[in-house]
Amino acid sequence: MLLYLTALLGLYFLFRWYRERQRVPNLTDKYVLITGCDSGFGNELARQLDERGLRVLAACLTQKGAEQLKEATSQRLQTVILDVTNNTSVAAMAQWVKEQVGDRGLWGLVNNAGVACPVALNEWLSVDDFRRVINVNLIGMIDVTLALLPHVRKACGRIVNMSSIAGRLSLLGGGYSISKFGVEAFSDSLRRELSSFGVKVSIIEPGAFKTEILNVEVFKKGLENIWSGLPSEVKESYGEGCYQKLYNRFDAIEKVTTNLSLVTDCMEHGLTAVYPRTRYTAGWDAKLFYVPLSYFPTILVDTIFAKLK
Repeated sequence: MLLYLTALLGLYFLFRWYRERQRVPNLTDKYVLITGCDSGFGNELARQLDERGLRVLAACLTQKGAEQLKEATSQRLQTVILDVTNNTSVAAMAQWVKEQVGDRGLWGLVNNAGVACPVALNEWLSVDDFRRVINVNLIGMIDVTLALLPHVRKACGRIVNMSSIAGRLSLLGGGYSISKFGVEAFSDSLRRELSSFGVKVSIIEPGAFKTEILNVEVFKKGLENIWSGLPSEVKESYGEGCYQKLYNRFDAIEKVTTNLSLVTDCMEHGLTAVYPRTRYTAGWDAKLFYVPLSYFPTILVDTIFAKLK
């Protein structure tokens, strides 16, 4: 009996390996728009897809980021300035994309633009602190997606949305986890709605990776400013020790991996595979700890997180 089960399991993984190796033909004729290409995952993916011969449309927040990316890539790659929190900027980008892709449509949309700070305990933050993160990570992503959806449908293409393991488990206060939970929900609804058009939607759930938005100095400076501006009653209630413990936790950022290709390879597969996955988990911390933990009973997860503090 054990032998049969082992054989069936082996056949399943062999079939899965074969299925996931199949690639979409004529990739060099396909356009892919990526947001947040100034640095981090977006910048790495833009370079990676450009090397594969795809027609990359890289959306950058700054002119400097756009120029640096163009210098490091081929003439196929085109850049556009985009602030995902600005409706006028999104509309202008959508018109530019329409002119670029024409009747072929947009094969791929990668919603990668994101911010993490400010991060602190919820009571220490203002509603504007939450809004600042959610407007980029969730509302901006929705705005970009809705603006480009007709072009993606025309190409029967792909949408790849950047979520996080924080979209499964809320690790700290602030808008980041809230926005990523929203990304998961929006992506699920999109996937079901667009399946009849042949559009496939994938979610990327990375663990901790060293990028510009995950910067220990930025996190610490932000927390210092938040703490210094708190009312004395709140400081007394939580205590200096609570603040110091949270401040020191940011040191762990220095130990996370810098191998961004673990994430961008997942993104590329979601765009180029005939049978992309619904969800991609990147990083051993996500695969072995956070994702399994997300299936545990809530009371057990709360206990484990309490110990980790």
